[in-house]
Amino acid sequence: MQIDKITHYIINWLKEYAVNAKMDGFVVGVSGGIDSAVTSTLCAKTGLRTLCVEMPIHQAESQVTRAQEHIAQLKKRFANVTDVRVDLTPVFEEFKTEIPPTNDDTYLDLSLANTRARLRMTTLYYFAGLHRYLVCGTGNKVEDFGVGFYTKYGDGGVDLSPIADLLKSEVYKVGKYLEVPQSILEAAPTDGLFGDSRTDEDQIGASYDELEWAMKMQDENKSASDFQGREKVVYELYLKLNRANQHKMNPIPICEIPLNLR
Repeated sequence: MQIDKITHYIINWLKEYAVNAKMDGFVVGVSGGIDSAVTSTLCAKTGLRTLCVEMPIHQAESQVTRAQEHIAQLKKRFANVTDVRVDLTPVFEEFKTEIPPTNDDTYLDLSLANTRARLRMTTLYYFAGLHRYLVCGTGNKVEDFGVGFYTKYGDGGVDLSPIADLLKSEVYKVGKYLEVPQSILEAAPTDGLFGDSRTDEDQIGASYDELEWAMKMQDENKSASDFQGREKVVYELYLKLNRANQHKMNPIPICEIPLNLR
């Protein structure tokens, strides 16, 4: 992997896209994780205005600290970086008081977790509209095209995705090259949507290294019967999630009216 060349390619791609779109910069939600840290740094290195938005909702203190450390570092390194903090906790709590109670709470926690992500998306687009910025996505290849580990119209609601063709391991390599804070490079990946300490691996049931392996096996048209033990478990899990989340990865289906009915 030619990290330096790939990094500069993404930076040029971002700048060219923004200039062609006649937009003035980028807005990025910064969570304290590796993906948002890498994405915001790439945006900053374009030289265009980059707004880092911190949007805590009952966030763990460790995540808040990492996000603030990263933003402070970016502002010190790049004069084009600004930041804003929007505490969405009161908004989220008010939302919960307005929705009707449910008799079946099987999917309540997941629905509320996705609501957090969609409140953040709305906030990012508010600032994007205010400043003529593009909302920059932070999803990597494993999340966006492997297991669909993101919220539809939440963190999946973006204008462009600069790191969506990078595997998680590659994002870490770029992050190291970009001098992302060590605390972020060492932190266990988490979406922070449940207000507890659960990691991405806890939620998915496999590590990103295992998922990257499974993506490679899928590209090679392997079947679950080709494997045993942990590899078989991981591959079956990957295929299950990949199938279940195709509705996120594919374009929105359109009901096309037959010509003879027009």
